[in-house]
Amino acid sequence: MKAVIQAGGKGTRLRPYTHVMPKPLMPVGEQPVIEITLKYLRRWGVSEVVITTGYLGHLIRSLCNDGCQWDMHITYTQEPEPLGTIGALRLLKGELSETFLTLNGDLITDLNLRDFIAFHKEQGGKLTVAVTEKVIKIDLGVLDCQDHLMTGFREKPAMNFKVSMGIYCMEPVLLEMIPKGVPFGFDDLVYELMARNEQINIYEHRGLWLDIGREEDFMHAQNIFLKDLKSVVLGC
Repeated sequence: MKAVIQAGGKGTRLRPYTHVMPKPLMPVGEQPVIEITLKYLRRWGVSEVVITTGYLGHLIRSLCNDGCQWDMHITYTQEPEPLGTIGALRLLKGELSETFLTLNGDLITDLNLRDFIAFHKEQGGKLTVAVTEKVIKIDLGVLDCQDHLMTGFREKPAMNFKVSMGIYCMEPVLLEMIPKGVPFGFDDLVYELMARNEQINIYEHRGLWLDIGREEDFMHAQNIFLKDLKSVVLGC
């Protein structure tokens, strides 16, 4: 099965670091996060990868080359302009003819890809989204109100949400829904599928998921990955 790594974004939430390097090249420990992702994919038997690039894409190409150092075959696309989290897949319309994986280029996980893919095929449908639970702490006092009166109060509550991990199992027919040459995000795809009453599968993961999209998440990844989880993700 082919995997597509989305690596074309500008990483604005990680500035000033991403002024000089694209987010997938940010190091977690001694390795860029995209290298961790590639080794993770190879561990699960994925050997054919397409990396979608845009901002500072030449630096990603310089690091990953053709993938032979990881016993993989890597090819690239180059966005002429930012196309969003899903729009870049349109450039691969002629290359993705079977079920494929799509991953954001800024995450670390121990998701069991074999089980994830099997679940997608068992459930049917065009899209399966890997999700995890995220606890968001509100650092303010939250008031419940009705008719200008306070009916409840919670001091700095924690709220649980199911969030997308940025990992999807997809069918090639979805590429027909992506407009050409304009930004198209994951949210746009989901809204379109829901408008058509299409089935969207959810696969819940209760293990590791690290997203380095913000500075605090990046620093957290340094500590937790190096201390406890390197062997879980990479088998080393």
